[in-house]
Amino acid sequence: MLQQAIGGIEGEMRVCLQYLFQAWNSRGPVKYRDMLLNTGTEEIAHIEMLATAVALNLEGASADVKDAMARSNPAIGAVMGGTDPRHILSAGLGAMASDANGVPFNGSWIVSSGNIAADMHSNINAEATGRVLATRLYEMTDDNGMKDMLAFLIARDTMHQNQWMAVLEELGPDTHPIPNSFPASKQVEEVAYTFFSTSLTDEGAPLARWTQGRSVDGKGEFNWKRATPMGDVPQLSDPDATTHAQTEQMLNRTSPDNHDSKSFLEKAADVISGK
Repeated sequence: MLQQAIGGIEGEMRVCLQYLFQAWNSRGPVKYRDMLLNTGTEEIAHIEMLATAVALNLEGASADVKDAMARSNPAIGAVMGGTDPRHILSAGLGAMASDANGVPFNGSWIVSSGNIAADMHSNINAEATGRVLATRLYEMTDDNGMKDMLAFLIARDTMHQNQWMAVLEELGPDTHPIPNSFPASKQVEEVAYTFFSTSLTDEGAPLARWTQGRSVDGKGEFNWKRATPMGDVPQLSDPDATTHAQTEQMLNRTSPDNHDSKSFLEKAADVISGK
């Protein structure tokens, strides 16, 4: 279970690397880079705390203890009585860079957009889900030492949530919509604050904050509309013969000679290069 707090999507590896990459990619006021570096470095210590806890739990887990845990908790019993064989086979009774199911940490979870406001929202989400996880782990143990460690991590998640929200507050009232550097005149203004209903059973606009009144960013008025088609029915051309679709799909291209001069690979290269 502690592995989820190390290498899971809500875990410390995610926030550690996320904050560090945001710092290393930071442009603009140096104080934001330094803040991210400090917090990312702190998260390394959190990984160490949890890894040590995993190692100590495995170190003292006899077969009898594991059997008892499996009997007392179906969720634990469903995973080898609480122990991943790789903790023994690959890590020598140590922690791993993986989640509670043994799935390796995934670097694609790391968000570092280069936009300080967008990154702060992602950081708030990461700390919120991490704190939820830590509170669930807290409720799953009756060990006082484990509760003390988790209570500390829960408190640090409290600070970090507030820290990222403080950055957004400091950025000011014109932070949203993100990015605020894109001119509003270039977006389709008439739908910028419209809630589209795609339900077939709606009787009308619900009385909700997001359907009426001033928008949260203060730059528009919320309204409600039933979604209707805004464009033509999509019409794709017939398949290129060199992509080898079925003959029945080649309505107007019955022979390999009846196609554009460029091959499928050449057209794909054009798409990739933006031609």
